[in-house]
Amino acid sequence: MKRRDVLAGSGAALLSAGVARAAVPGMNPGLPQGTLDEVALATLPGKKPLLRLSDRPPNYEATMDAFATPITPNDRFFVRYHLAGIPEMAELRNWKLTVGGDAAGKEVSFTLPELRSLPQHQFVAVCQCSGNRRGLFQPHVAGVEWGTGAMGCARWTGVRLKDVLNRAGVKAGALEVILHGADGPVLPATPDFAKSIPMQRALDDDTLIAYEMNGAPLPHLNGFPIRLIVPGWTATYWMKHLNQIEISSKPLQNFWMAAAYRVPAGMFPVAHPFASQTNAQSTPITEIVVNSLVTNVADGATVKPGFEIKGIAWDSGSGIRTVETSLDGGAHWAPASLGQDLGHYAFRPFSAALKAAPGAVKVMVRATSNAGEVQVDKLKFNPAGYHHNVIQTLALTVA
Repeated sequence: MKRRDVLAGSGAALLSAGVARAAVPGMNPGLPQGTLDEVALATLPGKKPLLRLSDRPPNYEATMDAFATPITPNDRFFVRYHLAGIPEMAELRNWKLTVGGDAAGKEVSFTLPELRSLPQHQFVAVCQCSGNRRGLFQPHVAGVEWGTGAMGCARWTGVRLKDVLNRAGVKAGALEVILHGADGPVLPATPDFAKSIPMQRALDDDTLIAYEMNGAPLPHLNGFPIRLIVPGWTATYWMKHLNQIEISSKPLQNFWMAAAYRVPAGMFPVAHPFASQTNAQSTPITEIVVNSLVTNVADGATVKPGFEIKGIAWDSGSGIRTVETSLDGGAHWAPASLGQDLGHYAFRPFSAALKAAPGAVKVMVRATSNAGEVQVDKLKFNPAGYHHNVIQTLALTVA
C-alpha cells in the first residue's frame, strides 16, 4: 500500500497550526521548559485544536476540557503515531484484513462489509498512551513529553477478535497473535510497527476489532477503518489501520516487543502477566494502573469557597471503588461522590466540594480500584517514563 509522509508536499500536510509561544490553555505547567516553549494548539483534519507535541509523526494530546465528560468526543481525541507513513483515506477505503500465520488452520480475509456481518459487540473503554504523563517525570526521561491528555474514553463498536480468529482456525500450540497496521516508516532502516498479544488476551470476549467510535466510523487519525481494542491495556497494543493478523506459535521478537515498551520486572501490579514476553529483567507494559485527574481546575488557580472539584478516575478494568480528597497533606481523606458508571473499563466521574477556609490550600486526590490498587504517593521511576499515577496535588487559593 502506498503511504504518505504526513508532511510531504504542500497539499499533503496534516497541520494547520496556530503557533503561540505564550502559555497554551489546557497544557500542563509541570512539563519540561523546552516542551512548554514548543507546544502549541494546532488543528488536524477532523479535529478541534489539540496540543501539538510533534508533527512528524503526528503526536497530539487533548486539552483538559476534553475530559469534562466521561466520553471523549471524537474530534477531541488524542492522536499518537510511531511512524510518519500514514495511508490516505482513499487508500484505506479499499482495505481488507488478512488473517493467517503458522498457527492458523488456513488464511482468510475480510472486507469491511464482511467484518460487519459478524456478531456485533460494544462497550466503553479508556484508550491511554503508555507514555501518558511522561513529561511530568522527575528527572525527565527521553520520549514524547506527554502531559495528562494522551488518553480518551470512547464507546467502541465492532466484532470480537476471537470470532475473526476462529474463521482462520487456531491450532494447538498457538502462543501469540501478531498485529500489523497500514501505517509504516518513511525510511527503510526504521523498524515497521508490529505488536503481539498473548492468546489468552486475544481470545478474551472483551478484545475487539472496532469499526465505530462513539457511534461513528473511526476517525482517520484514530485508526480508520478498523483498530484493535484491548481494554484495560495501554494503547500500544490498540493497532490502528489494522490490516494483517498472524496467529503465531512463537513470540514476536522485533524492536517494539523485545526492546521498546518494557518496564522493570515486578515494578507494577499485573493481574495477567504476558509470560511469553517476560524475562528476569523486564516485562512488557500491559495493564493500565489506577489513576485519577481533576479536570475543571488547574494548579495555581483561585476558586470561590465551596468550589466543587470535578474529575475522572480509571483503572485496568476492575472499576473504581473510591475517590478521596485530602486538604492536610494526606493525614485525613474524605470520600468524593462518584458519578455515572459506564462500565468497568471507562472513565468514572467524581466530584467533591472544597471545604476550605479562604487562603492557600493544597488539594490531594487519589483513586482506589475495586481490585484494591491505590494511587501511589511517590513516583515509580522507570527509564521509559511509563505508568505515572502519583496522587495529584493542586495548589489553590480560596478567595
